[in-house]
Amino acid sequence: MAEVLPLAQNVGTSSIRRKLHEVAERIESKLGEEQFVFLSTEAEGSLPDPIAPLTVGLDGGYVHSCEQRSRQEGWFEVIVGKSVPAEGAAKRFAFVNAYDTKPKRRLFEVLKSQGVHANQPVTFLSDGGETVRNLQMYLNPLAEHLLDWFHVAMRMTVMGQMNKGMRESEPGSLIQSVEKHLKSLEHHLWNGNVGPAQTIIDVLKLLVEAETMSLERKKLLKAIEDFGGYIAANRDFIPDYGDRYRNDETITTAFVESAVNQVVSKRFVKKQQMRWSQKGAHLLLQVRTQVLNEDLRATFREWYPGMDSDRPESKRAA
Repeated sequence: MAEVLPLAQNVGTSSIRRKLHEVAERIESKLGEEQFVFLSTEAEGSLPDPIAPLTVGLDGGYVHSCEQRSRQEGWFEVIVGKSVPAEGAAKRFAFVNAYDTKPKRRLFEVLKSQGVHANQPVTFLSDGGETVRNLQMYLNPLAEHLLDWFHVAMRMTVMGQMNKGMRESEPGSLIQSVEKHLKSLEHHLWNGNVGPAQTIIDVLKLLVEAETMSLERKKLLKAIEDFGGYIAANRDFIPDYGDRYRNDETITTAFVESAVNQVVSKRFVKKQQMRWSQKGAHLLLQVRTQVLNEDLRATFREWYPGMDSDRPESKRAA
């Protein structure tokens, strides 16, 4: 900091951390009360004209924990999201799932800051986890909720690799049959045919299950059962991915990956990892997202109205 600020003395890391937490806690204090439902109650006649849909992607990451009570697990979850309008700048948001008590309000305020109104479509994409599935519900009357294709395809790829790994312990006919059914499963899910896909999952279970099974076969059976539960829990969020893809509509949360890398940076889960308390990580994320959204200066101006009033125009331009 001494390289960019005219500091008369070095600033300790404890002081920086304390000040950052104070800023984040003040930002948090302005957040309204949590609600289960945030659907607009505006009269239809008073609504603005419909505009292009807004796309919201949600993804998660895990951060090293420093808290003794969670040391056995060693990690806690951070949810990161990115809201992308058809025009204008994207907004990022993040929170620690186990710590935050107002996640739905937080997302609602992001959408509100981008001017979203009741007759503007919003498309939510997520990995289908229960946390994000509950978060995105009842925020917009025209919301469309989609299961991210990348996570579906990734799970099927893993099952395919498990099947190939049984070559030394299982008959080739079984491996070929499983491979054929996995391809059929992928085809049906790509085209949004959830009913036939669930039937194929049941057939796969019958194919793999046996009285005596190798360790590899047991792992594949467990993966198939888990995938069946995953599809059943998210069946209402599975669209016709092929049709959306052909119409240049979003089918994955790939655009959120950059936000995850920006928000949950190397100090969290990349190189030079550190251990974090849930509170400390959550507060840092609030300041970090304000910086990335270019909102922090506006927040300071709101707190200190005279912040830029005595600065010459030339200096401000510089």
